[in-house]
Amino acid sequence: MWFLSKKGASGFSANSTAEEVTYGIDASALTAIVTGASSGIGAETARVLALRGVHVIMGVRNISAGKQVKEAIIRDVPEAKIDAMELDLSSLASVRNFASNYNSLGLPLNLLINNAGIMATPFTLSKDKIELQFATNHVGHFLLTNLLLETMKRTVNQSRKEGRIVNVSSRRHKFSYHEGIRFDKINDQLGYNGLSAYGQSKLANVLHANELARRLKEGGVEITANSLHPGAIATDLFRQHSIISGVVNILGKHVMKNVQQGAATTCYVALHPDVKGVSGKYYSDCKIAETSPQAKDAELAKKLWDFTMRLVD
Repeated sequence: MWFLSKKGASGFSANSTAEEVTYGIDASALTAIVTGASSGIGAETARVLALRGVHVIMGVRNISAGKQVKEAIIRDVPEAKIDAMELDLSSLASVRNFASNYNSLGLPLNLLINNAGIMATPFTLSKDKIELQFATNHVGHFLLTNLLLETMKRTVNQSRKEGRIVNVSSRRHKFSYHEGIRFDKINDQLGYNGLSAYGQSKLANVLHANELARRLKEGGVEITANSLHPGAIATDLFRQHSIISGVVNILGKHVMKNVQQGAATTCYVALHPDVKGVSGKYYSDCKIAETSPQAKDAELAKKLWDFTMRLVD
């Protein structure tokens, strides 16, 4: 990654790791949920947050894998406060069950890291009859955020500390279908393209964060909402494409970020004091970056919000 090493205004670059961008930060008073924390950048995000003192709850589809990651983190960070709870973002029932269980624990919630995702899958419908990538990457996180928002607001009021919601999007949000969000064709198998559908779900992540930021600001709530591109990372997101996966395995370490670098922007946006009060922005390499014109469309963001509310109703 030497050719991406130019530092931005934050003092960090594409080569910076999650540990480096959070160095010296004491976050021991905070509690966070990290979705998709059983592998990849989600697991590294959970580890580094725990390293900085955060009480981390990992939302994981495979609870056995989640417990293995928890044990590995505790071996690395013996003082870590970390737990795993079952969460399948593709199932609205699972999301509701997770949120209900979490809220019943009486725990605070300072940080919500909407990280989990799938990429370029063959056309499939979720249990709720929603195209799987849109269901998992956007709809599940949208519902989860709504169900946990009151807990976050209560935490803000009690702790006097800013809450932060972080949507892990992707540069691929710039390569959705030409309509941006195919409201009338979400489940259209005939016109389905795996990568375009992935782009659509990632565009939805940015639009969701933007509209949420607007609503929170309008309501005078001290919770920020931002989205980010973690970078091109050699993870198992490519498992659906054997040729791409093979190229990644061979060349990934030379042209892509490793997991430690891939989790950096997430941890930066979640913890760094430079991000305090910043909301409705899109980050890449630990600095504010440009989105697509569609991602800046406030009317599209509002339309997506209303559309998704109907899906989860």
